[in-house]
Amino acid sequence: MKNLKLALIAISAFCSYSVFGQNYPFQNTNLTVEERVTDLVSRLTLEEKVSQMLNNAPAVERLGIPSYNWWNECLHGIGRTKYKVTVFPQAIGMAAAWDKQLMKDVATAISDEGRAIYNDASAKGNRTIYHGLTYWTPNINIFRDPRWGRGQETYGEDPFLTGALAKNFVAGLQGNDPKYLKAAACAKHYAVHSGPENTRHSFNTVVSPYDLWDTYLPAFRDLVVDANVAGVMCAYNAYSGQPCCGNDLLLLQILRNQWHFTGYVTSDCGAIEDFYNYHKTHTEAKYAAADAIFHGTDIDCGNEAYKTLVDAVNSGLTDEAQIDISLKRLFTIRFRLGMFDPAENVQYSKIPLSVLESQAHKDLALKITRESIVLLKNENNFLPLSKKLKKVAVIGPNANNEVSVLGNYNGFPTEIVTPYEAIKNKLKNAEVIYEKGVEFVIPTANSQEEIASLVKRLKGMDVVIFVGGISPELEGEDLRVKIDGFTGGDRTSIKLPKIQTDLMKALVAENIPTAFVMMTGGAIATEWESVNIPAILNSWYGGQDAGTAIADVLFGDYNPSGRLPVTFYAKDGDLPAFNSYEMKNRTYRYFNGQTQYPFGYGLSYTGFEYASIQLAPTVKAGDNLKVTVNVKNTGKLDGEEVVQLYLSYPDGNKSLSPLSALKGFERISLKAGESKNVEFSLSPRELGLVDDYGVLKVSAGKRKIYIGGTSPSKTSAKQLPIIEAEFQITGGDYIVD
Repeated sequence: MKNLKLALIAISAFCSYSVFGQNYPFQNTNLTVEERVTDLVSRLTLEEKVSQMLNNAPAVERLGIPSYNWWNECLHGIGRTKYKVTVFPQAIGMAAAWDKQLMKDVATAISDEGRAIYNDASAKGNRTIYHGLTYWTPNINIFRDPRWGRGQETYGEDPFLTGALAKNFVAGLQGNDPKYLKAAACAKHYAVHSGPENTRHSFNTVVSPYDLWDTYLPAFRDLVVDANVAGVMCAYNAYSGQPCCGNDLLLLQILRNQWHFTGYVTSDCGAIEDFYNYHKTHTEAKYAAADAIFHGTDIDCGNEAYKTLVDAVNSGLTDEAQIDISLKRLFTIRFRLGMFDPAENVQYSKIPLSVLESQAHKDLALKITRESIVLLKNENNFLPLSKKLKKVAVIGPNANNEVSVLGNYNGFPTEIVTPYEAIKNKLKNAEVIYEKGVEFVIPTANSQEEIASLVKRLKGMDVVIFVGGISPELEGEDLRVKIDGFTGGDRTSIKLPKIQTDLMKALVAENIPTAFVMMTGGAIATEWESVNIPAILNSWYGGQDAGTAIADVLFGDYNPSGRLPVTFYAKDGDLPAFNSYEMKNRTYRYFNGQTQYPFGYGLSYTGFEYASIQLAPTVKAGDNLKVTVNVKNTGKLDGEEVVQLYLSYPDGNKSLSPLSALKGFERISLKAGESKNVEFSLSPRELGLVDDYGVLKVSAGKRKIYIGGTSPSKTSAKQLPIIEAEFQITGGDYIVD
């Protein structure tokens, strides 16, 4: 029996390197990846090569190459799969945690679950969509305008925060094996892409070199150059007259030549077809396809364009050598994922299905959901609420809504905890009632009468917790929605829908104590609520344990520590035209008005104090600058603070320089009365400023540093501590690579 087992193992090992009795060099694991890929590509016919450049690549059975679908999602957990998985907060919520290490831990958990699904599905011969290891995540577009419905998928409005969090996400997703990728991340959508959704297939963006390099490209550079991201997705839109998936500047000059990107590029789905259907830059599919592969777009996520590449080669529009370049990039990724090696060689092939929804992953989801919640207002210490309350009403369209907490591009967990369920579970000895009360937006013919009747029933409650805001069914990717305040997935107004304000006005008029919990994918303007409601929490779309985290914050089992990754403007009139990509008067870096809640803002149940900043008075251009600050918890509760460092440029070009710009942040935990020194080291990249030609350089002159618990923006919200210092940069201009 023992000899039989050994024989079977030997046969299995031989079969893994041979097909129908053939041995090919690409099956030899002792060769380099480059040698194996070169051999494999050389054995494909032109038709087979072209078929491998589609997102749904068929098998090449004569060579033993299995089919593979490149399209998979893991924005905040493995998405769109039938397996039950852990669902973390929507990306904008994870960004609100401002926690670099936790972001890496979450991505590590996600890739564990993704590998387990891939291992199981592959063993069963299931190689269909959403079962692969190439994840089209993260979305690192800049959330420049709160009306963009897909902004919820991003890490906010700031390039530095976006890059810092995304680098850690990619590191966790791709793993640390020196030979194999655990999964392949993909930076999208490259570039200058953030709505409107209803024109995304046709709009042409033109921005200054300053805005391009100061706002829209830094996070992509961070992932390509620093994080070695495996893939990049080119966007639907055009930039400066050329579609992004066939763009000289973006793909050739910057991505491939300047940043030396060697990974694969995929089109967004249908983007090559947009060349001739919407941009009208090409007359038909074969011209578009030939142009796209010339520019280095290796995969057509689409239905028709790249199928014409055989004709394009035969017509002389391109040649087979150009196709080989793309094929080698694509198969390099598949080899690096271990798809052509024995499973025992790849450590990640041993990850079992038991990791799905493991207790460790559930704990991680609750941790980041807690950290993501932002306390916006807490007048007279209205929160935390007492657990001795006897009558509590949890009302509103998101109070018991399992859909909203999942966001978009989501997977599905076994259990979802809503705010109502969690609050009821926390208050075992209280009467906890639930009523939806109102819809998100649309009033009924009898709305005012229904509100009056509801408020009458709620009299005598110790507290009413109104859980409202909006929903991923109203904002998101290319939605078929057109109602007051929303169209096509975007918002036409950032105001909280009137019907919700009407209900809260009625509650306040009857002196019913009310707390407001918002779910949203971006900034909501709450002019009335911010004046009249004593406590406001922003909880985003918080994932599977959103309710537990909300209840923990409301009742003091967790001290809130989330910080806004976007500016909360006061009104619609504060916003420039949605379809303008110029950064003037946008985001905290360039907005001159008064915000409702500024970027970086978030309250705690304790207080923090900042001591004087320690730094050298001068630094030579090209050198690093060390900055130290002391932070003390001055309250009676333990808490976490996000220490934020911003730079301003008093001697910079006033028409270009940001009002302030985030250049460092650290999340720290302090016990009551405890203090810590926090150190930052600012490199020339952080100290530099983009000039009007798009060149990042450090120039002589004065700089001002702000350090505190928020950005130094003008705001009507409660002031948080910020201290400042100045230093001088000396010497000639230093050009930053």
